[in-house]
Amino acid sequence: MNCIPIVIPAYEPDERLIALLADLGARSMGPIVLIDDGSGPAYAEVFGNASRYLHDEAGDIILVHEVNRGKGAALKNAFAHVLDHWPEAIGVVTADSDGQHTPDCIERVREALEREDSALIMGVRTFDGDDVPWKSRMGNRITSRVFGALSGLYVSDTQTGLRGIPRALMRQCLDLPGDRFEFETQMLTCAQGTTPIVEVPIATVYDSKENHQTHFHTFKDSWRIYRSLLRQSVLYAASSLVSCGVDIAAFALLCPPLRNVGGYVAISTVIARVISASLNYTINSRIVFRSERGDMVSIPRYAALAITIMALSASLTTLGTMALPMVPEVAVKVVVDALLFVVSYVAQRNIVF
Repeated sequence: MNCIPIVIPAYEPDERLIALLADLGARSMGPIVLIDDGSGPAYAEVFGNASRYLHDEAGDIILVHEVNRGKGAALKNAFAHVLDHWPEAIGVVTADSDGQHTPDCIERVREALEREDSALIMGVRTFDGDDVPWKSRMGNRITSRVFGALSGLYVSDTQTGLRGIPRALMRQCLDLPGDRFEFETQMLTCAQGTTPIVEVPIATVYDSKENHQTHFHTFKDSWRIYRSLLRQSVLYAASSLVSCGVDIAAFALLCPPLRNVGGYVAISTVIARVISASLNYTINSRIVFRSERGDMVSIPRYAALAITIMALSASLTTLGTMALPMVPEVAVKVVVDALLFVVSYVAQRNIVF
């Protein structure tokens, strides 16, 4: 059997953590990496009881944060520990401490990671039970749809804490921004395009429809998640704005001296686009999409996309100036390029980078 530690971040846990550890121990599942994320002296007894189900000889351990640093920070700490102490581990399974993840579901995700040790295994919930709080059901649906629209990656349960994470992805996650719940969303973005994602259905467990205990703050943590989702789109918009400014400025400077040349609009468009595209590629590959593919792969794809967009821009701008001779060429070009903005973003996100 492959070595796959089970990572459990815990902040101010209760007896549900003890019950989970007892069940995992009865099944000889482990090793266990439990993180006390700054729960404080009031929870010393809970962690003391938890330690009874941990075995030093198996490598079980409790990592302690003196102050609460967030779920993302707890997971990063555990990942670093596993990478340092278990070189044979093919990955980890992460599970929450609040009883939402049953030993059967944890085992199901663990087995999936054994079968596909280079994939990110997502234990996805259906949220269709009568005991599921409405805000959890709606929050999951909204976040999944927003994430899909912004990233092009469609996952049915973006916030599930039950995951099988391969070793290579663990190492990449150590450098991800975000120390709280948004870290799990960042992990999906990190995996996109490089790590296959496999969904495994799991039970949707809540202790109470009205009073389920959670440390997820609806507004504060939701804002962090959506902020992380919007980061790429905002940066892309900023990059495009800068490149567009350079493009239009170059176009405006080129048109007057070339006005007596046949096809001057198309010529000016091509030269301006070459200048702006070079700048845009550098910003997008290094900052916006943080491409891991390398220039040898992404440059030909970007060039093909740039040529296509350039041809469309030149053709549509030319047609526009012919159809609307009273409208300045620059104004026509602004409208055309605005329409091509979304096309370019989707293509760069899904194909180029």
